[in-house]
Amino acid sequence: MNEHVDAVLSTAHDGNHAGNAAAASAGEARNPLLAALGDRVRNLRAQRGLTRKAVAISAGVSERHLANLEYGIGNASILVLQQVAGALHCSLAELVGDVTTSSPEWLLIRELLENRSETDLRRVRLALGELLGTASVDPARHRRIALVGLRGAGKSTLGQMLADDLDLPFVELSREIEKLAGCSVREIHDLYGTNAYRRYERRALEETIQIYSEVVIATPGGIVSDPATFNELLAHCTTVWLQAAPEEHMGRVAAQGDTRPMAASKEAMEDLRRILNGRAAFYSKADLSVDTSGKTLAQSFQALRAAARQSIGIGA
Repeated sequence: MNEHVDAVLSTAHDGNHAGNAAAASAGEARNPLLAALGDRVRNLRAQRGLTRKAVAISAGVSERHLANLEYGIGNASILVLQQVAGALHCSLAELVGDVTTSSPEWLLIRELLENRSETDLRRVRLALGELLGTASVDPARHRRIALVGLRGAGKSTLGQMLADDLDLPFVELSREIEKLAGCSVREIHDLYGTNAYRRYERRALEETIQIYSEVVIATPGGIVSDPATFNELLAHCTTVWLQAAPEEHMGRVAAQGDTRPMAASKEAMEDLRRILNGRAAFYSKADLSVDTSGKTLAQSFQALRAAARQSIGIGA
């Protein structure tokens, strides 16, 4: 279960509103500031795997109003922006600007990091962890294997197969979240909201790490949406990104018996691509990457098995 990503894979949404907004925006010149703001709102929504409908309901605005904001054709009030920021679980400053403008030290640090490569930024992040005492010294890290990726990537199926092959326990983190909450993931979101879900997710991960020194973990797709939880995962587990093309994500979900994704394939696929694009930079921080696109289950497993065994120092 990839929390709100399931809404993209399981229901039609955002269709008419997106079409209307796109058509309107094509008929008039967009203000560059409003266009940039709209892009930021869309990207933040994609990174969190939220549908436009979910954000609109949480923010207390109409889907049409939110669609206009995302396409840069509506001059939203500051109060509406504050409501949208709340629905996206970010600060108003992050929505309309850059958190690194908040202090002179932030500005100086940002200047040092500006235009650096991803490789350099990763080195800086790891060095900061050492400096601030947050770097992992967990000797069991290489024996905990965590699979990341969207629903349909094969985390549950391949994860169980890998655990059996390595004779390790298999933990599906979504099930652990449900045990802690006493209800389903969907009910957690419906009853308590995304913030509560993130707290359960962090607690479930921490408990799994404490209990198991050797394990294969299938993580929810949105685990990368919370930097603190994702940092915990990277620090204590060897992470593997199971990649797949958007069409394959959708097709595999349908093959599981859920044909609803095809009800509005155009809109659903557009949202799924945006979510993948928004999360790809985070998934790419995984230690290993296995592309399952165009591969059979057996071929995907062999690729995962070889990568995992090499990483933890076990012969093929």
